[in-house]
Amino acid sequence: MTTRTVTHGSFTIERTYPASPARVFAAFATPEAKARWFGGPDESLSDREFDFRVGGHERITTKGDTTYIFDAVYYDIVPDERIVTAYEMYANGDRLSVSVATVELTTADLTTGELTTGGNGTHLVYTEQGAFLDDRDKPEWREHGTTELLDKLGQVLSAGAERN
Repeated sequence: MTTRTVTHGSFTIERTYPASPARVFAAFATPEAKARWFGGPDESLSDREFDFRVGGHERITTKGDTTYIFDAVYYDIVPDERIVTAYEMYANGDRLSVSVATVELTTADLTTGELTTGGNGTHLVYTEQGAFLDDRDKPEWREHGTTELLDKLGQVLSAGAERN
């Protein structure tokens, strides 16, 4: 008999980006922009679905030695301010975790770091609460992976700022 376990975990990651909240929001809300930083290179993807609306689904399947599936539902979307999703992660058909993730966007002044309505950047707060199942995934692993994704988002946004 397999011993079943659940580890509950929560983490928050904050970043400030050189882009407006509208531009950061668009990096989550449009499939072309999100594909630049989330989900891996195209050659590793075998499937991508994207329906960015309340009640809509996003699903990414990767191919390789291990098949991973990210399967999300959007529960709350406030343009340029907030996105709330619940999502499951699978590896080779086994559910690894179920999480609720919230992205909050606030205007920030890049020179002072202050949160302000007249700023020229965006302060992002990403919070995730998850149930990590049967020791197949761990909160610290997810936090590490999410940190890498948000760093990649920053690189994409910075490259776009240089072109503007």
